[in-house]
Amino acid sequence: MIDLVLLVDDNDTDNFISKRIIEITKFAKRVEVKNSGKSALEFLEREQNNPENLPEIVFLDINMPIVDGFVFLFEFEMFPEALKNKCKIVILSSSDNRRDIEKIVDNEYVIKFVTKPLTESILSEVKALPQVNPIFR
Repeated sequence: MIDLVLLVDDNDTDNFISKRIIEITKFAKRVEVKNSGKSALEFLEREQNNPENLPEIVFLDINMPIVDGFVFLFEFEMFPEALKNKCKIVILSSSDNRRDIEKIVDNEYVIKFVTKPLTESILSEVKALPQVNPIFR
């Protein structure tokens, strides 16, 4: 079972729904919610030397004010390898902009792109990914 999931989205309703589905399905023991890319980066920076407080999965929205998903990924690349290897990023977005999708899925740290809302079947797909599957053994 995943210990910690980080939800990064400026929409409180989406965060509420995503958090509830993660809790109901027992996808993760803990869920940390950040309402901006900036606060999520600050959280990762603060916890980078505490591996037990780093998320295995980051559900990241693309469209957020100031620090959007693209800026988050750019900044994420600056973190130490140990952090980048532990945190797998899943884009969770309502965007259907083909250019955005192509640009973001080419990022080496993004393991999947899914559209909102987060559902039990999406969580099952994420669980089955080769990068995530070992965590569930």
